[in-house]
Amino acid sequence: MIMSPITPTDLGRILAEFARRLDGHPRAAAAFARIRATWPVMPGSVDTPAQRISAMRLAEAFGIGTLDEEPERAFSWDGAVIRWRTEASVTVHEVAHWQLCAPERRALPDFGLGAGPESGLKDIADAALAVSSEQLEHEEVLTSLLGILWEAELGQPAILAFLEQNWLEGPERPSTLAFFTTSLDELHQRGVIGRDGRPVFPPGPPPGPSPEGFSE
Repeated sequence: MIMSPITPTDLGRILAEFARRLDGHPRAAAAFARIRATWPVMPGSVDTPAQRISAMRLAEAFGIGTLDEEPERAFSWDGAVIRWRTEASVTVHEVAHWQLCAPERRALPDFGLGAGPESGLKDIADAALAVSSEQLEHEEVLTSLLGILWEAELGQPAILAFLEQNWLEGPERPSTLAFFTTSLDELHQRGVIGRDGRPVFPPGPPPGPSPEGFSE
């Protein structure tokens, strides 16, 4: 949910100013440029069947099990598969969760973070909560940004999640800029994005239809 909505008229100016303020932060500037390039969002270019397939193939490229079923039937992630009959951005977000969660929590529904908004068996997922509120918040922040970077890499409208997940809340504030750059730095330290700010794809061919180049 967007805390402070930005009108389309203002968005271009805000994006340009935020990009300018990223001078001196080459990784963050490069990552933001790819997110920014997904705006404007063309009609009919959001959550298309091809985007859903591409998101599913991204999961499978990491060796993640997938199931063509709605998350409401059980969980978004049940410890074995991602249910991908949902928005493409949701599936990409779940892949980012899988990358960032502790390996021992991959066996838990919704990664031991409590029920996700799409999961149907919320009481069971909530009972499997295995992190503190501080850990939960921090992991969700990093997962949000990694998922957005994957959306941009897959040619999906990443700018929508960037806005909806409030990465541009208070764009003029130094804290907003610092939050973005430090989160990117941590993703790089964890090895899930490259020095260029692009998500690191596993060895092998990218999911088809092929997006333009993944980081090696």
